[in-house]
Amino acid sequence: MAGGSAIRGSRVGAGPMGEAERGESIARFRVSYWCANGHETKPSFAEDGTVEVPAEWDCPRCGFPAGQDKNKPPMPMKNEPYKTHLAYVKERRTEAEANKVLDIALKKLRGDD
Repeated sequence: MAGGSAIRGSRVGAGPMGEAERGESIARFRVSYWCANGHETKPSFAEDGTVEVPAEWDCPRCGFPAGQDKNKPPMPMKNEPYKTHLAYVKERRTEAEANKVLDIALKKLRGDD
């Protein structure tokens, strides 16, 4: 395939993107965060002080929370298993209370008021 175009894959008017077109880039600094698995991540933040550096950052490798203290990283949150509506009701009422509420509801349905 001789005679290929030198500008293949390019648009008309496209040119090199540089500092002149995008503007000056702002000074940045990096902060190290460590998770409970020992992973280190280093996000960068603007030096101009417009953003406050957070105390914790999510680890991109495992998803655990990461902190700035390598020796004491934050522990991951415990995920509670899904509870059914009945499980929540049983937490709020005793068996005797549940039977009392059921009796009242059955009397209403039967018209025994």
